[in-house]
Amino acid sequence: MQSNETFPVWLHLLASASLALALACAALIAVDLARRPQKMWIMNLVWPLTALFGGLLWLAGYFAWGRAQPRGGGGGGGEAAKPPFAVSVAKGASHCGAGCALGDLIAEWAAFAWPGLAVALGWGAIFAEKTFAVWILDFLVAATLGVGFQYFTIKPMRDLTVGEGVWQALKADLLSISAWQVGMYGAMAVGQFAWLKPAYGAIAPVASPEFWFVMQAAMLAGFVTAYPVNWWLIRKGVKEAM
Repeated sequence: MQSNETFPVWLHLLASASLALALACAALIAVDLARRPQKMWIMNLVWPLTALFGGLLWLAGYFAWGRAQPRGGGGGGGEAAKPPFAVSVAKGASHCGAGCALGDLIAEWAAFAWPGLAVALGWGAIFAEKTFAVWILDFLVAATLGVGFQYFTIKPMRDLTVGEGVWQALKADLLSISAWQVGMYGAMAVGQFAWLKPAYGAIAPVASPEFWFVMQAAMLAGFVTAYPVNWWLIRKGVKEAM
């Protein structure tokens, strides 16, 4: 593992500040959700998770389009009024991104703690660089969680059986997750291999603020690549507008 001394102080401070701000945004949303729970419980996880990479932008989005009536309030609770279609697409893409964010957190730390996971996925045999093997794990965990998040959205909305809910969730989110991960991997590759390694001689290790700072930017890239896919899926009725 590379030391943080590999990178300049300004980058370490910037990365640390970005992460601290994102955590503060996620915490603020979580506190507000305790008073204003979402109609669909899964959104109580989605909003704080998306703030981990979206920071102030997703915090503003929550207060503009995601905030529900207070518990026991006159509005009866539930989510805010139906937003414009473009915002519904952004919420749908963010729903997918929450699964990806949680999946990448789990997968990256799991591979850091147990390198054998990366070996089992081809590190040393297929990939000289551990990162690429871990990306496979990232995708598997993110896809599982993303489809699970979609299941708990689409099943109650359409009153489906468990089997029907799983199938519809797969159709609704697998393409979206794939599009998100493509954007994320592309941005991570640029950040790690086209910026940090040439400039400072090493990629950022998982146990560093620099790694997660690059991941934040990569998640935003994933949102950009997933957005048009979610637009199409919602227009076609494969995915529910949110």
